[in-house]
Amino acid sequence: MGKKNKGTTPNLGRTLIKDRFGHTQRRKVDNDTMLHTTELQDGYDWGRLNLSSVTEESSFQAFLRTAELAGTEFQAEKLNITFVNPKQRVGLLSKTQEQYMHQKHHEHREHLKVPRRPKWDKNTSAEDLERAENEAFLNWRRDLALLQEDEEILMTPYEKNLEFWRQLWRVVERSDVVVQIVDARNPLLFRSSDLESYVKEVKSTKMNMILVNKSDLLTEEQRKHWAEYFDCEGIRTAFYSATLVEEELKREAEAARQESFPALKELRDAADGIQQSLNKVEGALDAINRKVKPDDVEEQLLGDKNSPRVLSRTEMIEFLRRIYTGPRHTDQHVTIGMVGYPNVGKSSTINSLMTVKKVSVSATPGKTKRFQTLYLDNDIMLCDCPGLVMPSFVLTKADMLLNGILPIDQMRDHVPAVNLLCERIPRHVLEDKYGIVIAKPVEGEDMERAPHSEELLLAYGYNRGFMTSNGQPDQARSARYVLKDYVNGKLLYAMGPPSVTQAEYQTFPERQRKEIEESQLPSQQQRAMRIDKSTSKVLDQQFFDDKPTHAHVKGRTNFPNVRLANDGTLVANAGPTDKPWRHVKKERREKLRKKFSHLDEH
Repeated sequence: MGKKNKGTTPNLGRTLIKDRFGHTQRRKVDNDTMLHTTELQDGYDWGRLNLSSVTEESSFQAFLRTAELAGTEFQAEKLNITFVNPKQRVGLLSKTQEQYMHQKHHEHREHLKVPRRPKWDKNTSAEDLERAENEAFLNWRRDLALLQEDEEILMTPYEKNLEFWRQLWRVVERSDVVVQIVDARNPLLFRSSDLESYVKEVKSTKMNMILVNKSDLLTEEQRKHWAEYFDCEGIRTAFYSATLVEEELKREAEAARQESFPALKELRDAADGIQQSLNKVEGALDAINRKVKPDDVEEQLLGDKNSPRVLSRTEMIEFLRRIYTGPRHTDQHVTIGMVGYPNVGKSSTINSLMTVKKVSVSATPGKTKRFQTLYLDNDIMLCDCPGLVMPSFVLTKADMLLNGILPIDQMRDHVPAVNLLCERIPRHVLEDKYGIVIAKPVEGEDMERAPHSEELLLAYGYNRGFMTSNGQPDQARSARYVLKDYVNGKLLYAMGPPSVTQAEYQTFPERQRKEIEESQLPSQQQRAMRIDKSTSKVLDQQFFDDKPTHAHVKGRTNFPNVRLANDGTLVANAGPTDKPWRHVKKERREKLRKKFSHLDEH
């Protein structure tokens, strides 16, 4: 049976497509062609007279319109590719640049403000107040943007949503004491001096206070330096650790659970009886000591000097109860406003004081949408403000990553942050902490220099088994683990006050583990620790192991009748008529994979 004639029987599917889409005209450009090239200048002609009204336009259209008006040319950012050397201080400033930026920060410190709420009274309507707030907020953002552009100063990515600042205004207005919760490792970064000025502007009787959280990470000497510094600044300060309080509450809960067993309860009662008698004796001794010397807690609660002692939960509650003696916003209780950056432990502090979870904990700004009031006691009310990232000066984005301001999981470039970490944490501390061996500097480099990010991440990734598909240690994954350890305090580095030098303030322990030489490691690990294997030792070995295959004679080098023997002497062939491949062992052809296997080594 012959083939069917396709021309006589139309295809049903093709007919339906033509019926639906066949009548639409194909898109053509201005020159009635279907070509799209830059020579033809298809698309919108920016040079022609355009009389159409433009009320709204996208950011891309606004950029093109501005470039046309300015008469400037521009190129795509993707064309400007710069190759960086990972063995340099990528993304970091030199010592001279750091001093220069610190000087600029000091000069423009008064421009670092928080937005103010406009003046209003009972006669101000809601629409007028909202219009004034929007205008003041816009002016505040414009001033900060001009400061960044004109002075080329890097600032933290501050909160740009007006609703969050409105919550701060309400908290300040109804609070008697505004507490700024800061991280003990870098208190000055998280402290806003202009917020303290704004609190006094709202009402002069209001009080400012700083609560230094995570104080368990600092030593007694370090806390003394900060207590003296804030004494000179004239602001009350309390040292607290929400982590220690939560651990203590867990131990108490576990002890209460064990008391439910009958046998343990009898032993517990007997132990409690002994403990009560001991407490009576200790109480009598404490009373005698108080007569001789005032108690440190009483001195901190009633005195004017800041104490470096880390307060417990009950001591902190008593401190908040007795710190304010001025007129109250509400007569029945004192109102304590809690303000702080995300990831400084504000929510953890409130939960530890309340002994139950009242506030959701998150390191991301925007978790708490509205301020909330919590009664800590009959005469103490906490007013929790949403976590706000206030404008502050920083040197680089690596600083913001290490201080927990920017989320590590959304990090684009890990090299600058890890380089800064390696400059702050010594080599032996990193090796003791992770049990790794970091590659030493090669010949010709400074043997005392800090390790590069590549050297630390290669050693860490190989030790933890974080490998990529091509057999190399995964540096990006390793960087996230190392940076999170720094943010969580496992790799401890604390910034000191300006009155103390950093070398005197921050000290590190001596090496704990025995130092291991790189040559003692397996060859596979040695290759994995270095991306660039071309060290001087390897190059020398390759040069001297490479045997010459032809004679080196002055003048002519092509001698078909002369060959080089295995012992290095010249041997003449039998005659010029002999075929050159006779009496010579043919080289076996090797597979390319085996021939170039040394390039695949990691």
